[in-house]
Amino acid sequence: MTTADYIALAFFACVWMGYSWLLHGRTFFGRTSLTHAMIERRREWIYNSLRRDLKMIDTQIMAGLQNGTAFFASTSIFALGSCFALLGATEKVDAVFADLPFVLHGGHAVFEMKVGGLAALFGYAFFKFGWSYRLFNYCTILFGSIPMLRDAESDIIAAERAAERVIRMNVIAGSNFNEGLRAIFLSIGYLGWFINPYVFMTTTAIVIFVLARRQFFSQARLAIMDAGPPSNLNLSAIRRDMPSSDGRDLPEEL
Repeated sequence: MTTADYIALAFFACVWMGYSWLLHGRTFFGRTSLTHAMIERRREWIYNSLRRDLKMIDTQIMAGLQNGTAFFASTSIFALGSCFALLGATEKVDAVFADLPFVLHGGHAVFEMKVGGLAALFGYAFFKFGWSYRLFNYCTILFGSIPMLRDAESDIIAAERAAERVIRMNVIAGSNFNEGLRAIFLSIGYLGWFINPYVFMTTTAIVIFVLARRQFFSQARLAIMDAGPPSNLNLSAIRRDMPSSDGRDLPEEL
């Protein structure tokens, strides 16, 4: 490995840790991150479940979170297996890279080390997704301890305590899922190392820039932030004494 390779690898690690540290803070230039905004939406969701006895919607949301986590965990395992398969074809891949322009050819040992680093990224992502899946499972169990509406009204403190347990577990599970997904994204930047260390630093910077823009300056972030009703909102009141458009009378209580 050359000095540029060591610098690029150190740059990759520092940028990754710096971005993770940035997301652990609540704001960046006065802007709340998408991740922290979603924490508040998770809290609203769990507290809304205290106001209804029928919780099929909530269980469907929990199942969707688990299924998404399981999908990425399986993808990480497949990617990890592909890395080991790539190690078995080192000579063929190395021969292809040797003929490509702008590719810094460092030999078999360097190529195998780069593939090993890529495998470590996917292994890290798998452990994060696997732990997140287990925590979402625990979250489902804790959600079952949330009392029904009548019991919650009679002992609101116990109900809120049960809701807070679910919220904390859900936030931790979501945090592990985000960390695993971040490793998957950064593996795209890592691929630039197979060309040369300068491309490696460039692709890493591009990936971090895209992730930061989505967290602090994206339309998705604005979509979940608190905002007033649109100025062009035009809703007409429904008169209960008028028949519906299909000729049937509206019920007295909707």
